[in-house]
Amino acid sequence: MIKFLVLLAAILAAPAHALTAAEALGMAAGESDARIEALNKAAAAADDRTAAFIQAMSDDAVKVAGGKAIIVRDGKGSDPVTGAELPVPEGAEDVINNNRMRGEIDNALAALKLFSKDEKVRRDAIKTLQGEADETRLPLIEKALAAETNESLKVQLGLVRAAALLGSSDKARRLEAARLLGSSRDAGTKTILLERIKSEAEADVKAALEASLRTVEASLAWGDRLGAMFSGISLGSILLLVALGLAITYGLMGVINMAHGELMMIGAYATYVVQGVFQKYMPGAFDWYLVAAVPVSFMASALMGAALERSVIRFLYGRPLETLLATWGISLMLMQLVRTIFGAQNVGVENPSWMSGGVVIFGNLQLPWNRIIIIGFAAAVLLGMAWLIGRTRLGLFVRGVTQNRPIASCMGVNTARVDTYAFALGSGIAGLAGCALSQVGNVGPDLGQGYIVDSFMVVVLGGVGQLAGTVYAAMGLGVLNKFLEGWAGAVLAKIAVLVFIIIFIQKRPQGIFAMKGRSAEA
Repeated sequence: MIKFLVLLAAILAAPAHALTAAEALGMAAGESDARIEALNKAAAAADDRTAAFIQAMSDDAVKVAGGKAIIVRDGKGSDPVTGAELPVPEGAEDVINNNRMRGEIDNALAALKLFSKDEKVRRDAIKTLQGEADETRLPLIEKALAAETNESLKVQLGLVRAAALLGSSDKARRLEAARLLGSSRDAGTKTILLERIKSEAEADVKAALEASLRTVEASLAWGDRLGAMFSGISLGSILLLVALGLAITYGLMGVINMAHGELMMIGAYATYVVQGVFQKYMPGAFDWYLVAAVPVSFMASALMGAALERSVIRFLYGRPLETLLATWGISLMLMQLVRTIFGAQNVGVENPSWMSGGVVIFGNLQLPWNRIIIIGFAAAVLLGMAWLIGRTRLGLFVRGVTQNRPIASCMGVNTARVDTYAFALGSGIAGLAGCALSQVGNVGPDLGQGYIVDSFMVVVLGGVGQLAGTVYAAMGLGVLNKFLEGWAGAVLAKIAVLVFIIIFIQKRPQGIFAMKGRSAEA
């Protein structure tokens, strides 16, 4: 917890200031204002003893007795100045830190962590200080700025220094800080500038603050737009994964499969089972469980789809209403089966470590790795499916049976087998969608219900049987939905998208791309 403190004295370039008993007592006892002043003064030139004492304050491990502060851990007392063991007096009083004091302690610790050798610790410390920097911490911030070797962290530290300079009594320093903060892309900087504008008396400094505020707001606006775009593409990639299976079962085979969402759910639960196997039998390889889960989720859903096609759906081809009712009943049965096996509560599926975190683009825009990887995964599945349908023998048979079943049968194609393979393929892709969804949300028996309507809309809007149309429709609906959410809210955005699709289908029933072909009329 305080490992970085051991290295602090060696990292600081200037001579360390030794903690005194009076300073320790000043931080631990008295009125809040006096304690905060003592804390800031000690932290500005802290040595490792001071840092350890501040950490003990944060951990509620400090008591006061006989006009002296004592660090108490595990029932044993120690002198904060020398580190020597001390007996804890009977009447020792706990140090009480109110919320204001805790905030100041956290900021002081963050300032001290600027000297850690761990880049992540330093980055987190800078983030903590961004909204709370003041002139009292300038010595530590400037010392950390001189010692920092990472260029991106150095830029962020410079902005923290500028924010601290805004409180300076020197007009020139405030003017310099106002101009420097214009290069910030952090939402916290906007708040700092707004607060400073209200209290700034000098006209030229105020003008510089307002100019920087406009620049920061423009950067944040671009961050919001890019964030909405990325969220839309992310949602579109998930809709694409869900709809690709329907593009085969509904678009190519004409089967209205209301159990498609439950086939996706089976893929998600298969991922959960693989995770459990790795946790129990191969914990050292846990980060790679998702690689094994991809083929398992595909096969689990594909086998279930093949079983459904052979046992029920093959008797209902050409009868859309009966197919819809039968698959709806199957979906209810599959949900109940999952509830019986895994329980009604959602189960947790963890991200591997390589899918955690994200890429920071702006201060208000971070792209999560799990979403980025799912977008890439959706693209890979799309390319694989396009190759399978367009370049393989199975794809040729599927296209032949779709276009003219009697002629394909006359040419020696086993149409019943092709139907089973095609339905299993569409179901397997639904399983892949479930595997991907397990990395961004909860996995439960109702998982598929939230996507079945949207996926049908994607297939119909894109054009029945058209992969390119499915891609355009999925991405278009995803981006449109996210931009409308920011403007009108989630519910109204859904309604607006549905109204748009209804109007579009009224004007163009064949979807974005119509099925190409020739017909002859007698």
